[in-house]
Amino acid sequence: MHSVYPGNRVGHMHAIKLREPGGPDNLEWVEVPDPRPGPGEVLLDVAASAVNRADLLQRQGNYPPPPGASDILGLECSGTIAELGEGVEGWQVGDEVCALLAGGGYAERVVVPAGQLLPVPGEVDLITSAGLPEVACTVWSNVVMHANLAEGEVLLVHGGAGGIGTHAIQVGKALGATVAVTAGSADRLDRCRQLGADLAINYKEQDFVEVLQHETGGADVILDNMGAKYLDRNVSALKTGGRLMIIGMQGGVKGELNIGKLMAKRASVAGTTLRARPVDDKTRIVADVRERLWPLVAEGTIRPVIGQVVPMSEAAKAHQALEEGGVFGKVLLSVRG
Repeated sequence: MHSVYPGNRVGHMHAIKLREPGGPDNLEWVEVPDPRPGPGEVLLDVAASAVNRADLLQRQGNYPPPPGASDILGLECSGTIAELGEGVEGWQVGDEVCALLAGGGYAERVVVPAGQLLPVPGEVDLITSAGLPEVACTVWSNVVMHANLAEGEVLLVHGGAGGIGTHAIQVGKALGATVAVTAGSADRLDRCRQLGADLAINYKEQDFVEVLQHETGGADVILDNMGAKYLDRNVSALKTGGRLMIIGMQGGVKGELNIGKLMAKRASVAGTTLRARPVDDKTRIVADVRERLWPLVAEGTIRPVIGQVVPMSEAAKAHQALEEGGVFGKVLLSVRG
């Protein structure tokens, strides 16, 4: 890979492109023009990216990139700074970083606004750090910045075995909360307990509302990836003053909300997304993550949980693995094999 661009010459790189919306087999490793950094941006030589549920939706044609974003998949990456755009300060060519992206991560190079960069933390290696930005910014912005999870409160995390879930468990524990999770097998629940979960609920065999009410009296904060399917039960599971944060729609987009139940609990429901936020908003989140969360990662209190590392050129295999549901933690795509 080169990081010097004489004159206006445009080089080429390899990236995963979507031949047409559909299954994993539509992902192809092809040659495309290099991106170039504009003012306030940096160019990264990518070491690795990570697979997120949103990537699967985009591949299927259900989650187009926001206006102006790359149509290449990939919402996070790690790599080395190859070139600085005009006006970028605080970073140098050669710095090892990880980054929150609006797209473009499944490639050998990517351009990212400088405010969405994070240093590789502590003893975490460069490849592994690719699995941090999206989960860290999602969990922190929802659970801490929006829902204000406090020490002694109860956090319920749906999908505890996934990338978001494994990170949220550790964040909750680091903040002094009691953490409950849902997952679909005894093995996955055991591994959630090993990460610190206090209460592990098998959603296939147990009613999470009943278990939670019996064990903790309910949840102060719920981080939900299911959406419509769990809406009514999530509200039932909230304590008075509880906060439901909806970050996914795996269980559908339209649900019925009992306003009376919500009002009686003086509870709140919020739906958020990270990808479509303005750069200034993402910069604010990344800055807060760097200041308050990154020291916990650097010292090893919170660690990335990686289930598989797949060569980026074989992204189709990674998508298939995530869809089959057997991965615990994140799936990474490594440019370097």
